Amino acid sequence: MTTGFPLSRQLTLDLTTPPAHARADFLPAPANHAALAALERPQDWPQGRMLLIGPEGSGKSHLAAFWAAENGARRITAAALRPDGADLLAAEGGAVVVEDADHAGFAAGAEQALFHLWNLCGPRECLLLLTARTPPRDWGLVLPDLRSRMDAMPQVRLGPPDEALLAAVLVKLFADRQLAVPSGLIDWLVLHMDRDLGLARRLVAAMDLAAMARQGPVTRRIAADLLDKLTEADA
Repeated sequence: MTTGFPLSRQLTLDLTTPPAHARADFLPAPANHAALAALERPQDWPQGRMLLIGPEGSGKSHLAAFWAAENGARRITAAALRPDGADLLAAEGGAVVVEDADHAGFAAGAEQALFHLWNLCGPRECLLLLTARTPPRDWGLVLPDLRSRMDAMPQVRLGPPDEALLAAVLVKLFADRQLAVPSGLIDWLVLHMDRDLGLARRLVAAMDLAAMARQGPVTRRIAADLLDKLTEADA
């Protein structure tokens, strides 16, 4: 595989470019096939509810973003949930996305709000999509009724990436930052790094900052040094 990124392209100084989260920017792969298929047919969700589970950087936010756009859903993080806001989120015949639901157990009022939201969405026929890094048993939930509902919620998981998906994600991450890389660097990274999309995201961000600090192009040496540091930090 070759990336085709020319050495002559200049680095951009704009670090605020948001990631592209449209459906057209999503990279279908065996690791996300089941999740993508499930989100494409919300009419098949039991009671209109679904929990999307996947590790950091696996594509949960991307999937949730374009699903929300296509279904007119309101989006909120679990940490931002408040009991008095659940009624406004659960519109009749609407849709709601709660991201990082695994943080609900550590935010004041979030558990009660999620419990209210769950109870409101059913009778109002409001679709409810939750995203989380881990299954509900690991969320530290205190409310027994909420725990039982979360445990019973239908789930779909994002699997670990293969080499092709990791390479494609690296290309996208560099492109999102308008950051040029040498030909062959992505192939080298795929061979030398863990198949971890969260690590890929952190690595590209670190390479961007390092290249800007040097006011020079990204090099394989920079990539290797940063990969070693990040891998050691994760150990």
